[in-house]
Amino acid sequence: MPHRVLHLSDTHVTGSGFDEDGVDALAALDQILRDCRHLADLDLVVVTGDIADDGSAEGCALVRERVGRFAAERGIPHVYATGNHDRRPGFTAALGTGHFDAQGVDVGLLLHGLDDERAALSMIDGLRVITLDSLVPCSGHGVVSHAQLDALGELLRDPAPAGTIVALHHPPIHTPTAPWMIEAGLHNRDELAAVVEGTDVVAVLCGHFHLQLTGHLGGTTVWATPGVVTRIDLTAPPHIVRAVNGASATVVDLGGSFSPSFHVIYARDPQVGKEVYVVDPITWEAAAEE
Repeated sequence: MPHRVLHLSDTHVTGSGFDEDGVDALAALDQILRDCRHLADLDLVVVTGDIADDGSAEGCALVRERVGRFAAERGIPHVYATGNHDRRPGFTAALGTGHFDAQGVDVGLLLHGLDDERAALSMIDGLRVITLDSLVPCSGHGVVSHAQLDALGELLRDPAPAGTIVALHHPPIHTPTAPWMIEAGLHNRDELAAVVEGTDVVAVLCGHFHLQLTGHLGGTTVWATPGVVTRIDLTAPPHIVRAVNGASATVVDLGGSFSPSFHVIYARDPQVGKEVYVVDPITWEAAAEE
């Protein structure tokens, strides 16, 4: 059974609509959604974290309103996971479990055995959608707790009719050409790999790096989608993180001859490629520790 997913990440909206670097994040989200308006046969929208740059309920609510309207016009569900910029109280107040049907009703089931973590699941025409909470408060990297891994393992013992996708913020993969990804990504990659290996998980969808990246984890394809608010430009020197304008999204096709397949959509923005910020993670980490 084929499914087509619109994968967004890193909207970084605040209550004002701007991110904390002064970028009009809400306008970037509006632009990419407008440019995706002709996409055919979508079944689901997934947003993999860093929804609110300031962790606020107001920022999350603005994203839910925009994405929810896009989804409602197409009669499809929309699903959200937490990112490192999010805060669980704000996420919970605006997004609940993070799983909404086409009418905007929260239909998610929280995973068993959790405290305040926002990890949940829902079913969409035989496709099982599981969101994990990799947020480590006040940190940029991610970890999926043992409670979540245990609950995930229990769920995956029984395959779903159309398989499972797992969505979380921090990628469990990296490229050696950008060594900063190792520290910034998911720290317990091997533990997650052990849980998904040999199961019906057809794709792991992530964000956080603000660029497109694919690899494998426990035999499962992992995809990191570019950011909505900005994209990271890997033509910079390897130790530099350079962000540029240009909202992006991914269309994920599942269940077809080449499943899973991914293609990236770039918003038609006259400011595409304009530098937003440049960071040397080594210098930045050293300054933060002083």
